[in-house]
Amino acid sequence: MAARARIFYALLLTSLNLLLTSHVSFAAGGKWKTLLPNVGISAMHMQLLRNDRVVMFDRTNFGPSNISLPNGNCRNNPQDAVSKIDCTAHSIEYDVPSNTVRPLTVQSNTWCSSGSVRPDGVLVQTGGDRDGELKARTFSPCNNNRCDWVEINNGLTKRRWYSSNHILPDGKQIVIGGQGQFNYEFFPKTTSPNVIALPFLAETNDRGQENNLYPYVFLNTDGNLFIFANNRAILLDYVKNTVVKTYPAIPGGDPRSYPSTGSAVLLPLKNLEAVKIDAEVLVCGGAPKGSYILAFRRKTFVKALDTCARIKINDVNPQWTVEKMPRARVMGDMTLLPNGDVLIAAWELGREPVFVPDLYHPENPVNSRFESVNPSTIPRMYHSTAVLLRDGRVLVGGSNPHAFYNFTGVLFPTELSLEAFSPVYLEPEFAKLRPKIVSPKSQTTITYRKTMKLKFKVAGEVKGPVKVTMVFPSFTTHSFSMNQRLLVLDNVKFKRSKATNYEVQVRTPRSANIAPPGYYMMFVVNQNIPSEGIW
Repeated sequence: MAARARIFYALLLTSLNLLLTSHVSFAAGGKWKTLLPNVGISAMHMQLLRNDRVVMFDRTNFGPSNISLPNGNCRNNPQDAVSKIDCTAHSIEYDVPSNTVRPLTVQSNTWCSSGSVRPDGVLVQTGGDRDGELKARTFSPCNNNRCDWVEINNGLTKRRWYSSNHILPDGKQIVIGGQGQFNYEFFPKTTSPNVIALPFLAETNDRGQENNLYPYVFLNTDGNLFIFANNRAILLDYVKNTVVKTYPAIPGGDPRSYPSTGSAVLLPLKNLEAVKIDAEVLVCGGAPKGSYILAFRRKTFVKALDTCARIKINDVNPQWTVEKMPRARVMGDMTLLPNGDVLIAAWELGREPVFVPDLYHPENPVNSRFESVNPSTIPRMYHSTAVLLRDGRVLVGGSNPHAFYNFTGVLFPTELSLEAFSPVYLEPEFAKLRPKIVSPKSQTTITYRKTMKLKFKVAGEVKGPVKVTMVFPSFTTHSFSMNQRLLVLDNVKFKRSKATNYEVQVRTPRSANIAPPGYYMMFVVNQNIPSEGIW
């Protein structure tokens, strides 16, 4: 245990303190706003829930946080090396409409864990470190401020630390990998065997560096799982435990997975009525081979990767296309916006933080897909997170490259603030183009293979085609937004009923392979300007 602690303490500190970057000019666009200067914890993990509240948490063995547990409660854990009695919270619930937080109670260590939202809207979080490594935890959304974490002892069969989760078509979750775990399991547990070996994770493990943690996992439209680790990927039939397809390594062979972390996203899925749906994965950033060893052992920091690689995973002979980013990035987040663009915001470059996000326009030709936007002023280092909100903003929090809460005498103090980035589509000049959904009402249930009518208003000009998109809210941590998914629904009919009133008919997805069951945010997009979403 001591050796493991030393390795990952070093990983926490250096991970990856790598890297210098170039400075380029940026096109003015978007606005940053600090929402709260101190939410009490450093937001290492984030999940938006169906009641427009965001659950955040860090870890229990950080020492005291800056927010007390409610009603004078304390957590008593004699095995905790730092705080055997801790009366502070390490999880909070942020209410988006009221811009307020309340403390939540976690009883065991959630450090570097994973999660997903069940079809009924309940957050399921799995694993962590030490006393939390076999735990599962659930959080049921409520509006009366009485809900809190419920812990499930031995909810997992294997210890899960730095693993990835994904919701499956049947509503269960698959939990893949983690430190020393070259296998996967399901939650809730299935009949024996619940743990299934996955040799691919052993094959992608770099000795002394790993570079295969928090694998990037996406549900393909055929029901199989695309799993990326290190610098390559497979398509896995998880039911039969069969590798359906093996993808080539990204050219150059440099690692893109934790701790040499880039980020990845399944690009928007469209033409959903097609027999064969194109599905593309984009992987951006990372670190050159050996960077972790150089940083950890020699205090030598090298430049991060400044490339993205994109692949059509359903092609007969899939190949990676490599594109150059405006700047090098490591330990960043990639957030799907309602209009189908991708916000790329990398937080850690060790000695030189990246303040400038980039927008990636998937539909543009190669070499014209990146657009730099306005920078933040807050350094967001290791352990920062970002999630999309229903109003179209991107919520950003966290940053703590230290083993404990550390506010003085360090280059980058622990960051407790919460801010929001408003993309350019939220600027006042586009207000007349922004749709407002009239019906259906939020919390409406839809089913597969149906024609659905959406009525909306637009004060200004409407130009076709109007898009209707659905976004599955992600569980975000360590530069990866698990379960993130955007669907562009097929238009059937569009009409104008009054001066500012419109109706669009769309087809709902045909199966759970395309749209796993659960709560989605639905948007209407006019001329690249999205409405506020509905659940």
